[in-house]
Amino acid sequence: MIVTSDQTSTQRSRLPRSYLAWLGGALTSQLGSGAMFFALTWAATAHGGRSAGLVLAAIVAPSVLFVLIGGAMGDRAGARRVMLTCDVVMVIVAVAVAVTADAIGAPVALLLVAGVLTGINDAFYTPSCGSMPRRMVEPEQVGRAVALRQSGVHLVRTVGAPVGGVLVALGGLSAAAWIDAGTFLVAFAVLLLIRPRFRPPDSEVRRHIVREAFDGVRVVLRTPGLGTALLLIAEVAGVFLPVSSLLVPLLAREHAWGAHAAGILVGVLGAGTVLVTLAVARVGTHRLPGFAAAVACAIAGLGVAVIGGAPSLPVAAAGAFVAGAGVGAFVSHLAPVLLSAAPESHLARVQALFSLTQSLSLLVMSASIGAIAHALGASATIALCAATLTLCAVTGLASRQIRHLR
Repeated sequence: MIVTSDQTSTQRSRLPRSYLAWLGGALTSQLGSGAMFFALTWAATAHGGRSAGLVLAAIVAPSVLFVLIGGAMGDRAGARRVMLTCDVVMVIVAVAVAVTADAIGAPVALLLVAGVLTGINDAFYTPSCGSMPRRMVEPEQVGRAVALRQSGVHLVRTVGAPVGGVLVALGGLSAAAWIDAGTFLVAFAVLLLIRPRFRPPDSEVRRHIVREAFDGVRVVLRTPGLGTALLLIAEVAGVFLPVSSLLVPLLAREHAWGAHAAGILVGVLGAGTVLVTLAVARVGTHRLPGFAAAVACAIAGLGVAVIGGAPSLPVAAAGAFVAGAGVGAFVSHLAPVLLSAAPESHLARVQALFSLTQSLSLLVMSASIGAIAHALGASATIALCAATLTLCAVTGLASRQIRHLR
């Protein structure tokens, strides 16, 4: 395929102001969610490790269990309507938590209820939110719009916990909850103002919501290349994400580098991801996104291998940057393919399946990788993860469906 100068100029044209405004509001609410997540888990640690684990499960489990239903609702009722409802629900939940925490503190029961409601709300909000680039920009701009959203999400995740820590230090759980409510009010107001950019969903014969939810699975399996791309993303997520969340801290302990070193490595890894996704948002994706994603996966594997075998912190930091850049390019090229290939009637459901496969893969692989690290040590386990990422890259390059994805 030959890309003409007209196509290139279209691809690099400015994203719509309405999309940028929506994204700013959505990221604001996600920053509040990140701070609230930290505040809930921090408050739970005061009751012991078991309570902290229960609160974490109360947040994560509903978001996994109900995400397919959330995707079906996004396609049935319209993404805008679902997101507005979720914004209102979170304002109510956050205000209730703030008022209750001021009155009686942070008992486990309050934390569990808040966690469950937050997780359910996320299950409905996330698929609709993920479908917005396809709904709000021209087809040629989807890749850039997705990359810009991903870079923003990575930045918010990076600063969410520190912001939550500051809020908890200043005013406890209540302060974090009030700020969370305020951020969702901002997101609600922005979404309300850009109403003309949205089209209502097409009318169709309604079936049971569960059947509609699993209809998204059928669409993914029947769309050429979509299921293969989703499986590759799940594999890479399951292997790569535990590197930063689990193995890097273990490696820092193994080398006696200290906690600050672990923080530096995670930060550098995130910086590599953000910089690459911003670059993709600026120039667009490669004309063969599947091929580019497979090459990027190999680069991520190389970076992870450097982290595991690094003799010093600077070398490990260089590897972390390469690994972050590789995974940023990988996701920035495959995520738009999933969004662009999905039928207009199933955008939120495909995004729900995208979220579900990553979450399940991460849950399964985190436990497995933790057990391997306990037996072999962090360095050897990181090397194994690097080899697995390289194998994923080879598999992607060998797959005709992946190589020729458009």
